[in-house]
Amino acid sequence: MGIEERYLRVAAEVAKTAQAAGRSPQEVCLVAVSKTVGEDGVAAAFAAGARDFGENRPDQLVPKAAAFPEARWHFIGNIQSRRIHDIVGSASLIHSLYQARHAEKIDKAAAELGKVQDVLIEVNVSGEASKSGVAPDEALDLVRFCEALPQVRVRGLMTMAPQGSPEEARRAFEGLARLAADIRSQLPDDQAAAFTELSMGMSEDWPCAIECGATIVRIGRAIFSDSFQE
Repeated sequence: MGIEERYLRVAAEVAKTAQAAGRSPQEVCLVAVSKTVGEDGVAAAFAAGARDFGENRPDQLVPKAAAFPEARWHFIGNIQSRRIHDIVGSASLIHSLYQARHAEKIDKAAAELGKVQDVLIEVNVSGEASKSGVAPDEALDLVRFCEALPQVRVRGLMTMAPQGSPEEARRAFEGLARLAADIRSQLPDDQAAAFTELSMGMSEDWPCAIECGATIVRIGRAIFSDSFQE
């Protein structure tokens, strides 16, 4: 099975899972995480209908975004200050913002590029030391800080669940959904209207994430690896 067939299968499964959860398939954006493939792999997924792609390194994001300007490019990796201008220049949505100093630099880069940069606040819901992200009880303050920056628009939250435990993954996803609802209730109406996204769920756990309210799932290996086993 090639990339095109795997993408179509995953997209159909995402839609089916959303419907089973009582949701419209249009509520869930499938981001094809293309960090392990080159432009040929992106082209195959694009031909199958993929329009949202995720990258975790600017060195991969920039050339792929230039090669496929019709696609929407998501930056999902660790933010390095010296690469923020490159990231802002190529990304439709940055998923991994959790430091105020990076928000300020994103705001500056976006102003230079003449755009408003959409971002998600990364939250370390599980509290694992190995994971990045702001603590849940600090998320609202960071959202408010970012919303005060004229070239930054906070679209919601992102998290990575613990691996290997479906129960812990569900707790993380449910916790992020509750946190997002709580934050949204405390934002002004215009900010709350834009604060709609929950980026959670990857190749191993995306069905649970959709059941818990994910609006974006980040799936790489199930699409681009011929050795992935569910």
